[in-house]
Amino acid sequence: MEIATKPLYRDKLELILFFVIGAGLLFHSSCATFDVAQKKPETVVSEEKALKPKVFKSKEYTVCRLDGRETSVALAERYLGDAEKSWVIEDHNEGISFEKNQMIIIPLKEENKGGLTADGYQVVPVLCYHRFAKRCKSPLCAPTSVFDQQMRYLKDNHYRVISLNELLDFLNYRHAIPKRSVLITIDDGYRSAYDIAYPILKKYGFKATLFIYTDFIDVTRGAMTWDQLREMKADGFEVGSHTLSHCDLTKKKEGEDDQTYITRIKRELFVSKQIIDKKLKQDTIYIAYPYGSYNQRVMNICNQVGYMIALTVKKGGNPFFAESLALKRDQILTRDIENFIIRIKTFQELSLE
Repeated sequence: MEIATKPLYRDKLELILFFVIGAGLLFHSSCATFDVAQKKPETVVSEEKALKPKVFKSKEYTVCRLDGRETSVALAERYLGDAEKSWVIEDHNEGISFEKNQMIIIPLKEENKGGLTADGYQVVPVLCYHRFAKRCKSPLCAPTSVFDQQMRYLKDNHYRVISLNELLDFLNYRHAIPKRSVLITIDDGYRSAYDIAYPILKKYGFKATLFIYTDFIDVTRGAMTWDQLREMKADGFEVGSHTLSHCDLTKKKEGEDDQTYITRIKRELFVSKQIIDKKLKQDTIYIAYPYGSYNQRVMNICNQVGYMIALTVKKGGNPFFAESLALKRDQILTRDIENFIIRIKTFQELSLE
């Protein structure tokens, strides 16, 4: 859903220009101050006609008239100090083409950290994959061509793949995220995540979060190695826990009393974190529940261990007010693109007026 429409853009632009001109804050190209204080009135008038201002500025916004060479990346680096913030400019000028003489609004202050509008609120879909292969029989296996098609769809339709770290900032109402934010996760630690998914993700400029169960890593030919995980982490991928043995955390084993069960679950959650921390030199604060199974007791132990985000396999997106230790996540089990599109809804309509 488009939050910023062209009429809204024009209204906002007119308001900003009125405020800026009324305040006498007139800037020309490159935000250099156009000093008219020392000039005679007739000189000012003639120079204003000859030098139409390219930039207006207030404490909240910079408004630029493009010369046809600027990109959102270059503008973000110049005015926001971070090229990776180009999405801020693109989202704020949705539907506006970056062409010569176009007026572009650049917000200088972070806006709408929760993604709330009068029509509803932003949600973040989390996609869950497991294995990849050229040909697949299991629904938990994504064919190479299908995964490539899905990633291409995200790229072509201007979705932005964010990290769990960015999602955590959104959940804690610290920072806004792009409107079409989506998160990609890959469970278990199969070798195909490195051999197949990794090159495809890199082709489209995307990252993912890998949830591994540590008893599996570096053990069989079908599993990833710690060196491969280090390589992917160095390339911007995140690694979280999927426990030690991929057991159902909510179920007792046969003959297990309550104390023995709790001791085992704590070990699954704590020791897996310790191993990943040591192997990858990090503080592991993300976990995906095996089979998506959890209860309040498991959530409490996760909190004690130090996990800040925990993922289920309940379908749906996550608003900023979602429970961070019970986030929703969609397993991508079907292979048609129509079903995939349904899974990547990033806005929940709800009238808040």
